[in-house]
Amino acid sequence: MIPVIKIRGIIRNFPLGQEIVKVLKGIDLDIERGEYVALMGPSGSGKSTLMNLLGCLDTATAGSYELNGKNVSNMTQDELAEIRNKEIGFVFQTFNLLPRTTALDNVALPMIYAGASKSERITRAEEVLKDVGLADRMDHKPSQLSGGQRQRVAIGRALVNKPSIILADEPTGNLDSKTSLEIMNLFDEIHAQGNTVIVVTHEADVAKHADRIIRLIDGIVTSDEKKKVNNN
Repeated sequence: MIPVIKIRGIIRNFPLGQEIVKVLKGIDLDIERGEYVALMGPSGSGKSTLMNLLGCLDTATAGSYELNGKNVSNMTQDELAEIRNKEIGFVFQTFNLLPRTTALDNVALPMIYAGASKSERITRAEEVLKDVGLADRMDHKPSQLSGGQRQRVAIGRALVNKPSIILADEPTGNLDSKTSLEIMNLFDEIHAQGNTVIVVTHEADVAKHADRIIRLIDGIVTSDEKKKVNNN
């Protein structure tokens, strides 16, 4: 079976004045369809840079990246934008919602770029908001929602185009511990429905929801552990 993500020899350097900062130093990684992966590492380890590459928000200095069997390493910005919209659902720590727009319209937004009709957008967005527990909040704007509800809207937006991968960057970073647990339980449900989920986090409580934990330090993978399945 083709892995949903296959990266080989990924290097990412950034120029800083006369210097070259080497952030990712040759990463090889396969992620299978339906896996639940946590990317962990201290600040400056390269985990956010790796997530940006996996999400096609950035391109590598060297190495290859195949997403669903397609080589995205040499795609144009327009091609990358199309891949992002179809294949990847993003969830950010800061929610990134449009402030003057209802929950329903925030969730439907990626479908506009995908060329869906208005009726298709409304039907699908309503369906997704029900799935994330916000059936009674569809007409509310972000300012009328709690932090946990805003993150549920953001998760709904990530799911609306039925992407191959859900990428979440510190999804509970702005939430209290009770709300964080509710959001991580929602990710568990999303994973149970067959979605591939990748969460970038520095919190052990968040990472323990994943089936596989990949740790980065100084731009290299230092460990890659899968949870032991208890067959008792």
